[in-house]
Amino acid sequence: MRSSSPARALTYPLLVTSGTLAVIAAWVPFADLDQLSALAAVALAILAVTTYQLGLAFGVIPTGLVATGTVGGKRVRQQHRLVSRSWLEITSGDRMVWQPVFYEPCLSTLTPTDLELTGRTIRAGDTRFYPSGRVRTTEPAGKLIDNPSRPTEVPTFGIPRRLILDIQPAVGAPIAGLLWVYVMNGGIGAFVGATTVTAATFTWLSAIRGSDPS
Repeated sequence: MRSSSPARALTYPLLVTSGTLAVIAAWVPFADLDQLSALAAVALAILAVTTYQLGLAFGVIPTGLVATGTVGGKRVRQQHRLVSRSWLEITSGDRMVWQPVFYEPCLSTLTPTDLELTGRTIRAGDTRFYPSGRVRTTEPAGKLIDNPSRPTEVPTFGIPRRLILDIQPAVGAPIAGLLWVYVMNGGIGAFVGATTVTAATFTWLSAIRGSDPS
């Protein structure tokens, strides 16, 4: 198994975060006072959630995973409505928990293995996994798909594919644009601005929660 780095697992969600903030900033010159307030609130929320997610990823904020030492684990892929995420199914004694992690290609080929838990990190050999949320003590909703039992070739998923998958929840963005126009009495510019900001924000939300393109 190849060595992992934060760049592999976190580059994509951080790129999407930067892109979403750039979309918000692009509308600032055209916004009135109320629109500026709304844009600022969205930007602050994005920064706050991103900081929280990074805190979970690097072990600064506890995820609720209390087991330490060597435990058994495997990767499962969750498919629930438009959500697809990677989880580590961790077994310690007679207890089983599920830890969501940011996707990186080696997860697609991970066979059942021993995981080293320190309370702040999760490793399988030289590979470190970065949590993308809090641990669950109940099985995640939706369909859980196990990895193949034998090692397979590591897949490659480009940024365009990941964006196409993550933008799906943004299908309702025009509704948010229409609602903004209705409430604030804006014109076509306000509609386009609210729609694009909403679409970018939904895409960011999928990415920062650890979407899985596999």
